[in-house]
Amino acid sequence: MVGIIMGSDSDLKVMQDAAAMLQYFNIEFELTVVSAHRTPLRMVEYASKAASRGLKVIIAGAGGAAHLPGMVAAITTLPVIGVPVKSSNSIDGWDSVLSILQMPNGVPVATVALNAAKNAGILAAQIIGTSNTEVADALIRYKEELNSSVEEKIRKLSADFPNGFDKGL
Repeated sequence: MVGIIMGSDSDLKVMQDAAAMLQYFNIEFELTVVSAHRTPLRMVEYASKAASRGLKVIIAGAGGAAHLPGMVAAITTLPVIGVPVKSSNSIDGWDSVLSILQMPNGVPVATVALNAAKNAGILAAQIIGTSNTEVADALIRYKEELNSSVEEKIRKLSADFPNGFDKGL
C-alpha cells in the first residue's frame, strides 16, 4: 500500500496522476492532505504511524517551500518520493524542486520532476515490485507497452517521410 499525501487540496490536479498509475498497477493506496506548515502535528502522526499501518512507500507532493516530503522522510524509515508542485505562490516551480531535492545527507527523498506525479507512481510501483511478483510483471508489461508505443510512432513517421526518416538506424 502507498500513501499519497499533498500539502493542499489544490495539489490534487497534479497528484491524481500518481493515483492513476497505482490503479494501473493494481496497487492499493490512500490519498489525503497533510500540510507540513498548517497541520504539523497531523504530519508527524501520519509519518510516524505509516509503516505500522502497512504503508510501504509515501509519495508526498508540495509546492512553494515544499517541506512536506523532507519532513516526512525525517520521521519515517519508509521510502519517500517527493513531487515538486508548481503552485500559485511558486517561483516557476524552482522553489519546490530545490526544497525537495536539496535534502541533507541522512534524510533522502527520491525526487521526480516538477509536476511529475505519474513518475512518482511508477517509482512507487518499482519499489513495491522488488518484493511483489504481480507488480513486477505488470511493470514489465508497462515497459513493453512504452516500447511498442514508440515503435508505432517510428513506423508512422517512416511512412510519412520515406526518403528522409531514420536513415541512420
